[in-house]
Amino acid sequence: CKTLSVLTMMFSTSCNWTVPQETHTFEFFIAFLGISAALWGGWLEHAGPRKAGFIAALCWGGGLILGGIGISTHQLWLLWLGTGIIGGVGMGLGYISPVSTLIKWFPDRRGMATGFAIMGYGGGAMIGAPLAVALMKYFGRGDSAQGVSATLMAMGIIYFLAMSGGAFGMRIPPSGWRPTGWTPPADGKSKAMITSHHVHLNVAWKTPQFWLLWGVLCLNVTAGIGVLSMASPMLQDVFGAHLIGLSTATELTPAQKAAVVASAAGLVGLISLFNSGGRIIWASLSDYIGRKVTYSVFFILGMALYVSLATLGHLGWAAMFVTAVCLIMTMYGGGFSTIPAYLADLFGTQMVGAIHGRLLTAWSVAGVAGPFLIAALRQAQIDAGVPHNLVYDRTLYILAG
Repeated sequence: CKTLSVLTMMFSTSCNWTVPQETHTFEFFIAFLGISAALWGGWLEHAGPRKAGFIAALCWGGGLILGGIGISTHQLWLLWLGTGIIGGVGMGLGYISPVSTLIKWFPDRRGMATGFAIMGYGGGAMIGAPLAVALMKYFGRGDSAQGVSATLMAMGIIYFLAMSGGAFGMRIPPSGWRPTGWTPPADGKSKAMITSHHVHLNVAWKTPQFWLLWGVLCLNVTAGIGVLSMASPMLQDVFGAHLIGLSTATELTPAQKAAVVASAAGLVGLISLFNSGGRIIWASLSDYIGRKVTYSVFFILGMALYVSLATLGHLGWAAMFVTAVCLIMTMYGGGFSTIPAYLADLFGTQMVGAIHGRLLTAWSVAGVAGPFLIAALRQAQIDAGVPHNLVYDRTLYILAG
């Protein structure tokens, strides 16, 4: 099986898939998330959030079902097509629909509005992940492949119903609508960074401001997703027995090694919680201190925290290490949730969904490049004979850069 070409492996029913081949599913997903948002963001502004949201539900739910069929029939190409490509299209449209809508309903609190929307995106994993584990256990019954297949199809149906309900509940505010008691700033009295006009997508994406924000999001996601993707192995390699209260010199039994893995997984869950919470906290704060100041904090404080992680690891200060990672994750989530409000400030709200969709291609680039870069650097360090507890130092300095 190892000698088969990629094309042959895609249609083979007798060979087990490798981890890299399965990882391509996520790469397709993250790439098509950005591509679909960029291609159809303009259409969304004309069609409205309900139609776009329902199509997102069809693609995401249908993609999971198709991926489940691919696993049950052992067809790799169906997994890539369903969960990766079609699912990515559904996620791209489903991501920008509520963000674009909420910005229009909250002209006075754009950051808070986008923070709530994108906090929901991140917080959904806290419901979906345990639900998937429970369903796999229920459907598996001794057959792990059958459990995964049935779980994907069941979750496809659940997501379709939930997303459809949300889609049909969305409305665009009437022209000229404003919150009770709020008066837009008069011309000349508004903040310099917030426009009172609307810029068309075809103009916005050609401006230096758009590409500077594209770079900001790409860098923020590359560094943040790098830490997120290696959080569990990093905690195990750097602290090991410390995670369960033992000396690092202790020879661990299999049960203790399992306890270390479980402890690291629990800490990663905590880190994910901060990732979700940072989306609403930082975005809401940006309404008061401004988007430019918010991103200045992200980069200045972020660089200091990335550099500090290596030192905290050497000192064996696990609690401080996890605290620093949690702060980094709040800024990773905050970067996602604040960027739509920043775009609305610069280009107006009329085409913000389409402009945001174009900008999400930065996420696609970072989502593919970040984990690949981090994994390659880690493996190169290990191959060079660097001790496991030190393999992340150079990586963290690069992320700071």
